[in-house]
Amino acid sequence: MLSTGNQLRAARGLVAMDQVTLAERSGVSANTIRAMEGKGAGGLTSGLDTVRAVQTALEAAGVEFLNHGRPGVRLRGESQP
Repeated sequence: MLSTGNQLRAARGLVAMDQVTLAERSGVSANTIRAMEGKGAGGLTSGLDTVRAVQTALEAAGVEFLNHGRPGVRLRGESQP
């Protein structure tokens, strides 16, 4: 699950998506995306619906969120479900 600002920034970077495009695809304002990323390594404080919308938009673009003790991201591979 998407949990930190740094994880969000890394996810966007993997799919070369700017904040405005992510805002449009998630239905969240660009200012909200900026504020979420501004949390850095800290936990996101946005509402659950907002975080889910952003995560869903990034997953649709091919991002997989990892949380095996530390938040991370990777591109979804062809052999992965």
